[in-house]
Order: sequence, then structure tokens, then C-alpha cells
Amino acid sequence: MKGAIIGDIVGSIYEFHNIKTKDFPLFSPNCFFTDDTVMTVAIAAALETAGKDAPDAVISRWMLKMMRGYGRTYPDRGYGGMFRRWLEDRHPRPYYSSGNGSAMRVSPVAWFARSMEECEKLARMSAEITHNHPDGICGAQATAGAVYLALHGGTKDDIMNYVSRYYDWDFCLDEIRPTYTFDHFASINEGTVPYAVEAFIESESFEDAIRNVISIGGDSDTLAAITGAIAEAYYGVPDELWEQAKVFMDDGGGLADTVERFYTLKDITKQGGGQ
Repeated sequence: MKGAIIGDIVGSIYEFHNIKTKDFPLFSPNCFFTDDTVMTVAIAAALETAGKDAPDAVISRWMLKMMRGYGRTYPDRGYGGMFRRWLEDRHPRPYYSSGNGSAMRVSPVAWFARSMEECEKLARMSAEITHNHPDGICGAQATAGAVYLALHGGTKDDIMNYVSRYYDWDFCLDEIRPTYTFDHFASINEGTVPYAVEAFIESESFEDAIRNVISIGGDSDTLAAITGAIAEAYYGVPDELWEQAKVFMDDGGGLADTVERFYTLKDITKQGGGQ
């Protein structure tokens, strides 16, 4: 979850100004948190409020409530048009999106879940509030499952094999870096999740994973949020990077406090990375 937020903040200035190199300042004064961070925190707040043993319907209601509450508190953070309309609708309904918004926000469910089955179920629930298209659900489940495996001792091969249940890909970053760009394909889960996973697979550390994924271009903040979520679970997040990220979240709204409180919940523990 911290990894997703760091990735979002680092990638925020490159979303529409892609770079094709790993050599860049990790945090720029112009960085900011986007909708990826806001919705990730909203899902964490919903899980915290509902509690471990709440019925599915209760968890779903809290997810919807927190997503709308946080979204309205932070209204200018780069939401897509359909999501903005959903926030404003008096009677919100899912809008059958296959976009990558379901994957960018899902990482808290992997920390909260007590089994892979529960992780996949919670991921589906978090997606279906808005992204009830099958591809929207797949993106959330693939991402959450990858994070869950990394948290519980999975190797990179385990993670790659798991995500391959949802997506087929056969490329390395060097092959796609020259041509991968921010187009419609890069804003849907099929065009996001495998690329984010590959950036993690080819990494040597948390920071290297973030640099990998930024260097390919595309929807940089969302790609880096997904890669960062998996990389955190596998490598951990250096304290100094989280402290730097919190500077960009110090807006009086308590986002960082919600994140840190979430990690103190009973049973929210890293069981051992796959290193």
C-alpha cells in the first residue's frame, strides 16, 4: 500500500510527459498524489472500518461509502470522466469499466485478506463497485493476488505464473520501451497490469522496480502504483522513501495517518517476502 502510493507520487509528473530512462530524480518538487492514492486509501479505510469478520455486503457498502467520501474530499486528483460522474450521482451504479482504476486501488485487500481465496473475493468486490466489466475484475484480482503472494513468501516465478492465469505476455522492458505510450490500450487493465508486473519481475530492489516502470512510459502513475504495491510486498519499502512521500501527502486530510493506522490492524503483517 505504501509502495502503491510512492509509485503514484513518483509517476505523477510523467503520466503525460513520458520518459524512457531509469535515470531521473525519484521525487521532484512538482510531484503530487493522484486519484490512485486517494482510492487506495479509501479501500484501506473501508476495510479498517468494516473489520475482519464483517459480512460481504457490509464491506461492499463501506467500500462504496469511503470511495465516494474520499473522492469528494479530493475532487481534483485526475479522475476519469465516468468515475467523476459516478462520484456526483445521487444513486451510483457500476459502469462496466475495463479501465485500470480497479487495479490501481486494490493493494490493501492483499494485506487484509487471510487467504488467497479471500484476497480474490475482496478484489472482486472492490472492483465491482465501479469496474464490473470482466477485465476490470481481472485487473484487480491479478494485482491483489500478486501482492498477496509476495507478502506470503512467493517467488517471482510464483507471481508471474499467477498473473499469467489472467494475462498472456511475452516481452521484456527493453523490447517495449521505445514504443509503449499512453494511449487507450495503456489505460485499460490488459495494457497496464502485465507491464507493471514485468517491471517488478525485472527489478533488483523496490526503488529499481519503480525506476523500471517509469522508464517504459504509458500511464506512469498507475503503472507505478501497481508495480510499487507488488514491490513493497516483496522487498519492503525503505523508510526514507515513505518519509519523502508523506511530504507530498501533508495536506491536513489525514491520508498518511490512515495508511499507517491500517498497518497496525490485527493480522496485517508481512509473512516473509520471496527474496
